[in-house]
Amino acid sequence: MKPRQQIIPAGAKTTFVEVWKWGRELERLHARIAHHFARPEPRRRALAYLKGIVSSVERKNGWQLAEHAGESRPDGMQRLLNSAVWDADLVRDDLRAYILERLGDPQAVLVIDETSFRKRGKKSAGVARQHCGTTGHLENCQVGVFLAYASPKGHTLAGPGIVSAHALDQGSETMPGGRDS
Repeated sequence: MKPRQQIIPAGAKTTFVEVWKWGRELERLHARIAHHFARPEPRRRALAYLKGIVSSVERKNGWQLAEHAGESRPDGMQRLLNSAVWDADLVRDDLRAYILERLGDPQAVLVIDETSFRKRGKKSAGVARQHCGTTGHLENCQVGVFLAYASPKGHTLAGPGIVSAHALDQGSETMPGGRDS
């Protein structure tokens, strides 16, 4: 069984000022990507979605994110992700630039980790009775593989396009420390 990891040092206290700064930074990030949304409603909802994703809401699904945003139904969040007009490629590019501005470092590494999640039902993709590393038992679980970008300045999860295959293969300027750095 994997040892439990703590992101925040044991005994550390988060202050109100730190939380306030995180909120302001999230608003700055949103301002950076907002112009990629064609209408004001999805623009506002994108900020509510981001706030929900980084919140303490336990399950990050349409219903819970909508409730966190003060909405009574998930339709708006689902519309944002399924049919609202916005340029996902340009948002991804802006996010990549944002990450590299804050965390880019020649000493950065990519970290690949596989983590299992205990599941009660069988409707989620990939759920099967298998060894669950989180609990150390044979039970219904789902396995996720995650890619993270870690540098001395901090770390973040990275998704498709945030770290391009070309950058990994060629060492381009897309990744700090690449051949062009």
